Amino acid sequence: MRKRVFQGKYPIYEFELAKSESRFDSVHEIVAHLKQRVDACPEATFIATFDHAAHTAALAPEADRGEVLAASHLIFCFGFTLTTPEVMAVRPRAIAVTELADRYVINFLEAPIPRANATMIEWVGEIASSRQTHLNDLLEEALEETFPASDAIELTPPGPGR
Repeated sequence: MRKRVFQGKYPIYEFELAKSESRFDSVHEIVAHLKQRVDACPEATFIATFDHAAHTAALAPEADRGEVLAASHLIFCFGFTLTTPEVMAVRPRAIAVTELADRYVINFLEAPIPRANATMIEWVGEIASSRQTHLNDLLEEALEETFPASDAIELTPPGPGR
């Protein structure tokens, strides 16, 4: 997982995973897994799935899709707080799942609440077949970016039996 700035202004988290390292065989299966995680989270509400590739193909069938074989969004909302009208501008949340020839790219816009980012990072980490190793790497890298050293928190990924 890496955190980067897209188009000079949008902070995103992005995880690239070789297809051979995924627990799932398609964008549809990955989105279904993420939806299960949203449904199981008491602080999140599922809104929709959106097949972005089908939408784009329907609008412009002749458009070049580059390397993209499939692309879908899982749209949901966390309900941690609603304190100002401005917070509405950065909601709801979406996790994008894109299939390329040899890998999946899973990304999402940084949320204003670190706990939301940590939760989404955990869900994305579960897509990897070697879940524990990938999840530890994801959490460590993302937390370094999200929290200054003085504000660091320790997140322990769920282990067997948890």
